[in-house]
Amino acid sequence: MPRPADKPPLAAGSFDFPSDFLWGASTSAYQIEGAAAEDGRGPSIWDSFCKMKGRVNHGHNGDVACDHYHRYGEDIELMKDLGLGAYRFSLSWPRLLPAGKGPVNPAGLDFYDRLIDGLLDAGIEPWATLYHWDLPQGLDDLGGWTNRDSAGWFADYALLCAKRYGDRVRRWATFNEFSVFTLFGYAFGWGAPSVSDRAAHLKAIHHVNLAHGAAVDVLRATVPRALVGAIHSVQPCRPASPAPEDIAATSLFNEHWNLAFPDPQILGHYPPQIAQAIEPYLQAGDMARICRPIDWFGVNHYAPIYGKADPDMLWGFVFGALPETLPRSGVGWPVDPVAFEETLSGLTDRYHLPIYVTENGYGTQSADGPRERDELDDRGRVAYLAGSVAAMQRARQAGADVRGYFVWSLLDNFEWGAGYDDRFGIVFVDFATQERILKASARWYRDLIRGKAGI
Repeated sequence: MPRPADKPPLAAGSFDFPSDFLWGASTSAYQIEGAAAEDGRGPSIWDSFCKMKGRVNHGHNGDVACDHYHRYGEDIELMKDLGLGAYRFSLSWPRLLPAGKGPVNPAGLDFYDRLIDGLLDAGIEPWATLYHWDLPQGLDDLGGWTNRDSAGWFADYALLCAKRYGDRVRRWATFNEFSVFTLFGYAFGWGAPSVSDRAAHLKAIHHVNLAHGAAVDVLRATVPRALVGAIHSVQPCRPASPAPEDIAATSLFNEHWNLAFPDPQILGHYPPQIAQAIEPYLQAGDMARICRPIDWFGVNHYAPIYGKADPDMLWGFVFGALPETLPRSGVGWPVDPVAFEETLSGLTDRYHLPIYVTENGYGTQSADGPRERDELDDRGRVAYLAGSVAAMQRARQAGADVRGYFVWSLLDNFEWGAGYDDRFGIVFVDFATQERILKASARWYRDLIRGKAGI
């Protein structure tokens, strides 16, 4: 059973949110489920990427992760204890369709039945994300997102999920962080499928946008009361120096990171620099296929990006040095709640959709045991979350239409290239024993939900 940290969370303050404001937590399939080769699940591009030497810290992988596939009941009890109103999880495409298309895996379908039913029994609303980076390897062998047929493959997968779970799941997200998995996977080569090619990256951008639009139409047609959205990583892009080349590089960085997906999906056009580059891959009617009406905007926000010019990088930009004056999280990311406030206000002004913060969190670096005081008594994370919630409150007071907040993450988990070194959970996971232990941040978040926590 979870054990609290030794010290109480920070004292109560002055947060004021309406009673219908939604408080939740987020996870993703590959990062927590484990059971990677059990019950008919097929391999994903991240299973393959983890086998590449030197790609993931210490050769870590998601084979076991948090063993959520077997321990989902225990995790639902944690969510219930915290008072979560909603839980955002992702469906594993290779668990449902082991080859990405073709024969369906009944055991995979049954797993999400059990998870969804357990959440509903606990009074927790399930929010399902169709794609959180785990493309079936069988589809990558056919070109993956560089193949225009991928939009159709994704639509068929969305139809399977909508038919199976649409009677119980009303909230659907098509993709999680479009820009991150396409930039890291097809431009920087830092993530699966580890490609660095300009044409491949542009094709991936466009085909993923087409897949999003196709999935929105499928969900609308199949789940009559569906509330459909998409989840974007939105971080202010600032030049690392006043040099003209850094300013220009950061402008392009901003288009790729923040605009390449929500602009065509919601406004019906690509941002100007990308629009010129992507034109060879457009076909008649594509923008109408991409720009489909959605109900909400999901934003994942952590910290500003500081860009700089680098002619050796595919697009001429890369992450630059951070200002020395900014405090940093345990994983070295800047802590800047004002950037969060400005981001939420800017999204309301640009897209005019209800906003849900679908990820926000604070990372630490530790592979040590759970008795380490800085892991369980995680004051840095509590302060970061309190600052973020205060920034969200200020943005709402200034007119930002923010209706919910999901902390990243419920559990310490597999953090992609960082493996298990980076911990973002409000619940500590001892990966040797799979014991779950509440951190101070979990208790603070529980108090926040109850209206008893503040700065």
